[in-house]
Amino acid sequence: MDKILVVDDEPAIVTLLSYNLKQAGYEVVTATDGEEALELGLAQPFTCILLDLMLPKLDGMEVTKRLRQEKVRTPIIIVTAKNDEFDKVFGLELGADDYITKPFSPREVLARIKAVIRRAVPTDATPAPEPTPQPTNRAITMIGDLRIDQNKYRVTRNGEKISLTPKEFELLVYFIEREGRVLSRDAILNHVWGYDYASETRIVDIHISHLREKIEHDPKKPKLIRTVRGFGYEFVGDEHA
Repeated sequence: MDKILVVDDEPAIVTLLSYNLKQAGYEVVTATDGEEALELGLAQPFTCILLDLMLPKLDGMEVTKRLRQEKVRTPIIIVTAKNDEFDKVFGLELGADDYITKPFSPREVLARIKAVIRRAVPTDATPAPEPTPQPTNRAITMIGDLRIDQNKYRVTRNGEKISLTPKEFELLVYFIEREGRVLSRDAILNHVWGYDYASETRIVDIHISHLREKIEHDPKKPKLIRTVRGFGYEFVGDEHA
């Protein structure tokens, strides 16, 4: 059974989320402060962590940061009462997989959880199965001086590792598999995040901006992931094209 860690210091929200998650078939563990959340996140395997940002003792940002520093790759959905772009962006930069803003409906929370679980990339601690040898291994892609190894979830430039979050890696692979096609934000959101909320396409722009910072030689003048104004984005495998 999938196990969800719900972290919030408001008892009414914990009760509401716990009830709806249990009704949906999940096992639920709860925490009411950041220190307890961090201890649980390090001690137990969870399928997903639903993490409020405004917590006593340790805030959600610090909990996210420390979990990622300890190589815990459990999908994290941050929850914020603020309609503040900084909170969302900073949370994603620290390694959160998604965000949701209060007030929210239990139905939306369930949809987000299902999406991050479905799209979760296997953790580093879980070895990927050895690929069956093929004349051409399509799981390894060379783009200029970038090498993308889908077997090991690894990206390097001239032998130096580029550290991508699981969602950034998944987004890069999505682009590679659709090279030369103009992709709308809605299509990217639906396929990479697994849900379709037109109002949430900003999360696509945020992740693409982070990905450009890591794989483009000049992120301010991107040549691999190009913006097609009025439509979305296009991935160009040859940055000199």
